[in-house]
Amino acid sequence: MYRYDEFDAAFVAERVEQFRFQVERRLKGELTEDQFKPLRLMNGLYLQLHAYMLRIAVPYGTLSAPQLRMLGRIARKYDKGYGHFTTRQNIQFNWIKLKDVPDALADLASVEMHAIQTSGNCIRNVTADHFAGAAADEVEDPRPTAELIRQWSSLHPEFVFLPRKFKIAVIASPHDRAALRFHDAAVEIVRNEAGETGYRIHVGGGMGRTPYLSYVVGDFVARPDLLAFLEAVMRVYNENGRRDNLFKARIKILAHALGQDEMRERTLREFKEIKAQGFLEVPEAERKRIEAYFAPPKFEDLPDDEPQSPDPDFAAWAGTNTHRHRAAGHAIATISLKPIGGVPGDIGAEQLDALADLLDRFGMDEIRVSHEQNLILPHVKKKDLPAIHARLKELKLATPNAGLITDIIACPGLDYCDLANARSIPVAQDIARRFADLGRQHDIGELKIKISGCINACGHHHAGHIGILGVDKKGVEYYQLLLGGSGAEDAAIATIMGPGFGAHEIADAVERVVAAYLKLRNDGERFLDTYRRVGMEPFKNVAYGEQLHAAH
Repeated sequence: MYRYDEFDAAFVAERVEQFRFQVERRLKGELTEDQFKPLRLMNGLYLQLHAYMLRIAVPYGTLSAPQLRMLGRIARKYDKGYGHFTTRQNIQFNWIKLKDVPDALADLASVEMHAIQTSGNCIRNVTADHFAGAAADEVEDPRPTAELIRQWSSLHPEFVFLPRKFKIAVIASPHDRAALRFHDAAVEIVRNEAGETGYRIHVGGGMGRTPYLSYVVGDFVARPDLLAFLEAVMRVYNENGRRDNLFKARIKILAHALGQDEMRERTLREFKEIKAQGFLEVPEAERKRIEAYFAPPKFEDLPDDEPQSPDPDFAAWAGTNTHRHRAAGHAIATISLKPIGGVPGDIGAEQLDALADLLDRFGMDEIRVSHEQNLILPHVKKKDLPAIHARLKELKLATPNAGLITDIIACPGLDYCDLANARSIPVAQDIARRFADLGRQHDIGELKIKISGCINACGHHHAGHIGILGVDKKGVEYYQLLLGGSGAEDAAIATIMGPGFGAHEIADAVERVVAAYLKLRNDGERFLDTYRRVGMEPFKNVAYGEQLHAAH
C-alpha cells in the first residue's frame, strides 16, 4: 500500500485543524448553514435527512488492518456501530454528530485516511479494479497509476471548482471490473503492437438523469504523458463545461454535444500546449517509487489443489466467492456484504475489527472494497480458504452469492438521503428474500440487480442487468424497471420497460421477469444474453401480468 510521506501527513493534519475551526464557528452560530455548506462538502461532510453523513475516501479501494480497526472505532465511537460501503469504494457513516467530526477526522488521519474530495465539484476518489495485482489477466497492477492520479488531482488549484464533480477509474484488464465506460474519464492500461505499455483514455461516461457511455479520446498515451493528457481533458471540461445548468454541467453533456472527433481535437490541442511548456511529464524514477509501494507479496510455491472442508457450506462459498489468482496455489476471495435480508454494503464495527484480525492471522497486508459494495481478500492461500470461510461464517460474512441475483447493489435511498425519491433498502431486502434459495440462485446464474432511490443513480441502475429506479408520483413511491444494462466490458445502458410499479408490486415484477428468462433462455445463456437475443417485449408482457409470448 502507498504510505504517506511527511508532506502528506502534515497536509492532512493541517486540514483537520482548519476544519475543526470551521466546525466550531458553525456550532457557535458564526457561520450560517449556507456559508458552512461549501466548507463541509470539501471535507466529505453531507447533511442528510436525519443527520450528518461523513464519506471517507478509500483510494482505489485498498485498506490495511490498522485502517479497518480505525473504521470500526469510528463506527463504535461516533456513529451507531456500523458503516456503509459505496459504489465508489468509499465508506460512509450516516449518523455522525457535527461536534464529533473533527475528532473523527483526526483519528482517521492517524492511520493515513481522510475525507478530502469525497464531495464537491472536484476530482473525486480515484477508483480501480478490486482484483488489482491479483488478477491473472491484467497488464499490470493499475493501483500505482491510480495513486499517481490521486496525487496529481488532490487539491489541484485549477480543478477545485469544476462545473460539476468528476470521477476517474483505472483498469488494466480486458475484463472490466470497475464500470470503466460509466465514468467521466477512465484510464485503461494497454500494450501496443510493439509491446510497450501505455494508456487508452476514455471520456464522457456517466449515469444520472442523462446516462452516456464514454468514448476514446486517446488511443495510446505514452507513460510519461499520462498526467499531461488528463490535464488536457480537464482543461477542455473546465473551460467549456456548462455552469448555467446543474443538470447539464457534467463532462458527459459536453463530450456528447461536441462529439468524439471535436472532443479529441480540443484535447489534443491542449495536450500539445502542455507538452510544449514542458509541464507534467512523469519521471520514470517517480513512477518506480510509487510502484514500489504496491509490490506484490512473495507468493509461496504452493500446489494448486482445490481445498476441501468438512463444512458442507464451504463448497458453495468457494464456488461463487473465490476467483482465479495469478499465482498457483492462491485465490481471490469475495466477502459478500449482502446477507439475505440485510442492507447491501453495511458492515458492523465488530465485523471490521474481526476482519483486521483475519488479515493479521493469515498474513495478508490488505483488503479491497469493490464498486459492487463487497470486500475482497486479494491474496489468499488456497490451503487457508476453509479456515477463512469458517471465521467469515461466524461473522455472518460468508453468504455464497457473489455475482448471483441476491448480490444486489443498492444506494441508501430515502431511508437516509435527502435527494432520494423512494426507498431502496426495503426493495433490495424483499427481492433477496424471495430468491434466498441457493439452488434457485444457481439455476438463474449471473444476474446483476442494481437499485437507485433517485435519478442520481448512486445504485448504478443504468448498468444493471435488471435496474430499478425509485421515482415520486405525487408523494407516492413508484419504481421503474430497466433491463439490459451492463457495467462490464460489454457495457450497455439499460432500457426503461414502461410505467412504474408500486412499492408492493416491484418485487413481483422482478420475479415474473426472472421466470420469463428461465423459460426463454437457451443453454448457457445468462439473463443478459437472453435479453439481448429476444428484446424487451417478452419481459414487458409478463412484468405487467400478461402472458409470455413465444420468443424462440
